[in-house]
Amino acid sequence: MIFHITYNVTSRDRDSVQERFKKSGAQPPDGVKMTGRWHSVNGNKGFIIAESSDLLTVGRWIQEWSDMIAFHVTPVFTDEEVLSIIS
Repeated sequence: MIFHITYNVTSRDRDSVQERFKKSGAQPPDGVKMTGRWHSVNGNKGFIIAESSDLLTVGRWIQEWSDMIAFHVTPVFTDEEVLSIIS
């Protein structure tokens, strides 16, 4: 399954988030493939595209950062998947 994950960082937590990101790289765990991550110019929001067959693993990855970042995780479909649903 593909996930569109948006995130928001408060100005209060921005510096701490950036320090943690520089140290860890925020790479996903085994079982989650990150297609890409895009950040806004001011660094307070962005989005991630990730794939996994295990929603729990995605949840654990997000949980590692949820003390400083607000996330919204949305499962999404490809064009082919939508066509199979609406056919």
